[in-house]
Amino acid sequence: MAPPRVTFKGFLRLSLVSVPVKAFTASQSASEIRLNQLHKDCHTRIKYQKVCPTHGEVGNDEIVTGFEHAKDQYVIVDADEVAKIRKESDKALEVRGFVPQNTIEPMYFSGRTYFILPDGPVGQKPYQLLRDGMEQNGLCAIATAILSGREQVVVIRPVDGVLGMTVLMYQETLRQAGEFTDELKDAKITKEEKALTQTLIDASRIEQFDLGEYRDQYVDQLRAIIDAKIAGEEIVAPQAEAPPKVVNLMEALKKSLDAVSATKKKPAKAAVAKPAARRKRA
Repeated sequence: MAPPRVTFKGFLRLSLVSVPVKAFTASQSASEIRLNQLHKDCHTRIKYQKVCPTHGEVGNDEIVTGFEHAKDQYVIVDADEVAKIRKESDKALEVRGFVPQNTIEPMYFSGRTYFILPDGPVGQKPYQLLRDGMEQNGLCAIATAILSGREQVVVIRPVDGVLGMTVLMYQETLRQAGEFTDELKDAKITKEEKALTQTLIDASRIEQFDLGEYRDQYVDQLRAIIDAKIAGEEIVAPQAEAPPKVVNLMEALKKSLDAVSATKKKPAKAAVAKPAARRKRA
């Protein structure tokens, strides 16, 4: 696995305090399986060529970027020119303030997360002071930053001894839950149904959640298919399961509670389902 690459260098700034920092992306794709597009007849990999309608295929060194200001009229915008007009403040993670942890609705988390570390000895002490202060008071910081050429709102919080930064989505880019409330209709619920549902929820509580116990089963199944095909085996789909039929809600709740209780008594990790394989006959 390649060593992590610095994706951002700048300053974590709070009022007059500036901490030199560097950021590394938190995501990695070590388990990802990449599938390539091939020509159906000869299985040669498809190439994507960059072509100018006037001059044919062109290389990357012949390509520039531009903005169409009128029909078929472009003004060239060079990356070096953009860099010249960048302000020094564009390299800052500008802390706007602190809020209690769990304040932000999870649906606003974009999934882009970074680890922020002090960049050099001078940043060690102020970094630790900010990290410890947030951790001891149960706070996270709301900040703005220029990432990927755009101003982003981010949340910075202590994560296992370091500062983690996650990009937030702007409220205007997300649909609000209120748009869908018309789909809900009031149902008559009995006290017994409510009590049994509460019992089922209580029985299903996870006392110590460990995300490491979960795997991307799609990747494992895809790997099993690839290994089987390399070995010359034919892939056979497993027998389809009939969809469950909820005839009586109380009966379904009771059966669910029995199933959960049985699992709690005899814990076992779920095995990864693999596709059945049938060896080809020579």
